[in-house]
Amino acid sequence: MKLLLDQGLPRSTVQHLAGAGIVAEHVGDLGMARVADDVILEVARQRDAVVVTLDADFHQTLATSRATSPSVVRIRIEGLTGDQLAAILTQVIAAASTELASGAVVSVTPGRIRVRALPIGQ
Repeated sequence: MKLLLDQGLPRSTVQHLAGAGIVAEHVGDLGMARVADDVILEVARQRDAVVVTLDADFHQTLATSRATSPSVVRIRIEGLTGDQLAAILTQVIAAASTELASGAVVSVTPGRIRVRALPIGQ
């Protein structure tokens, strides 16, 4: 499973995830720091990657369009360091890898991982 980290998330997370055997890229490293959310979603589809973000707009866009991909993980915890975020994402993948592979939106809050299959509102 590949991850595409949105702007606002620590770039160092990519290295921490690599240490855990998880492939990840940061939009800033791809020259996409200022692109629109729909562009990030399309790049994630092309790369078969899961978007990781702090932004609720991704879930809303997927719901409105009734899209079945890509999967999106929304982190609802601010101020995380790269290693802390990598640890959370490792837990998310362990808990929801099947759902993420088939299309899902995931919300992560302290102590809770909520998973909904795509398309939203079926």
